[in-house]
Amino acid sequence: MTPNETMAIFQQLAAEGFLHKVGTSVCINEKGRNAIKITRNIPDEKAFYFYIDEHKPIGFSAHSIEEFYRLIKQVTSEALDFHVLRGDFENWLREVIGDRELALDISGLRAASLRSEDLRKRLLNVIDYRYRISEIF
Repeated sequence: MTPNETMAIFQQLAAEGFLHKVGTSVCINEKGRNAIKITRNIPDEKAFYFYIDEHKPIGFSAHSIEEFYRLIKQVTSEALDFHVLRGDFENWLREVIGDRELALDISGLRAASLRSEDLRKRLLNVIDYRYRISEIF
């Protein structure tokens, strides 16, 4: 990559709000850090696999928070209910992704006994609030 190509990429990232200028330096901001966090891919063996019941996978898996967020919009409410009741989402987020705060927020949804589309809406809101996904994509 040439210096001009590198500079063009930096300028585009700054224009899209992922970087900010501090004096003569360019630094990554919160939006940029969140974009890195949510798009970091994990290996297949640590991906989140969606099920509707034990031994009944539905063929979707998430390898990043961004993919997890997108799939929550797509999978059946039956799958969401199944995983929330078992604490699967919070365990994956805490143990694999390393986000204890988001895991705690999702455990609160389980405690509130939310189900179906109400659960989907709140899951999306909690994840978006944490990572501002709607601002990135």
